[in-house]
Amino acid sequence: MAAWEGKKYKLEKSENFDEYMKALGVGMVLRKMGNTVSPTVELVKNGDEYTFNTTSTFKSTTIKFKLGEEFEEETVDGRKVKSVCTLDGPNKLIHDQKGEKPTIIIREFTDTDITVTMTAGEGGAVKCVRYYKVV
Repeated sequence: MAAWEGKKYKLEKSENFDEYMKALGVGMVLRKMGNTVSPTVELVKNGDEYTFNTTSTFKSTTIKFKLGEEFEEETVDGRKVKSVCTLDGPNKLIHDQKGEKPTIIIREFTDTDITVTMTAGEGGAVKCVRYYKVV
């Protein structure tokens, strides 16, 4: 059983999130809100389909995907992207968002936390790391 199954994780802290949002073209008001929110996330597997839920007081999102298959996604900041998710081992989810501002989100799950490394721009010019703990 993968470390993330049956668990919800809440954001504890972020490093460089404001710069990451700036690199994506997020305006100041939305960045201020984004910096104050501590979302809860959950990854659920049902057959060969995965659902990734993000819940917060500001905005909640759900994406559904099958590993290795491209899907259309609207990001929390309103960008429309084409995404592909893959697993690297049982506990590392790689989420590749292609669009005007390419982004790669790597979520590394353990029994107690998630480390989320997000890079934006060509060659991953801006990097942000967010840390979540099991709730």
